[in-house]
Amino acid sequence: MLVYYSSLSGNTERFIKQLKLPAIRLPLNADDPTPAITRPFVLVCPTYADGKGDGAVPKSVIKALNDTQIRSLLIGVIASGNRNFGALFAQSGVIISRKCNVPLLYRFELSGTPQDVHKVRHGLQQFWNHHGHAIHA
Repeated sequence: MLVYYSSLSGNTERFIKQLKLPAIRLPLNADDPTPAITRPFVLVCPTYADGKGDGAVPKSVIKALNDTQIRSLLIGVIASGNRNFGALFAQSGVIISRKCNVPLLYRFELSGTPQDVHKVRHGLQQFWNHHGHAIHA
């Protein structure tokens, strides 16, 4: 399963829809309740940061991952960003990977390309098989 955050720009949501895989969206507003997450998941997270990298992880994602039960189900992260930010490109994935001790599986720009969609679908299939789960479970 995938869990994702998408802002009003909709870039991450467009990418998720192209994958055609089961997914749960985290709320836009961190004050709204986090949906129930009860199975292992890969998080897809955009990056929002200032020029120093501060604020890279959206507040709704932080809130979800601060829940120890949800965090225990996280098995990988995929991050998006804008290459204009150079070394800070897809920084949210680097931060989440490090803090939660899960692999950063892939990085893509904005809403991704058809090649990104293909690579992520194929990579997730292999990743889920390795972890003993069906990609559609």
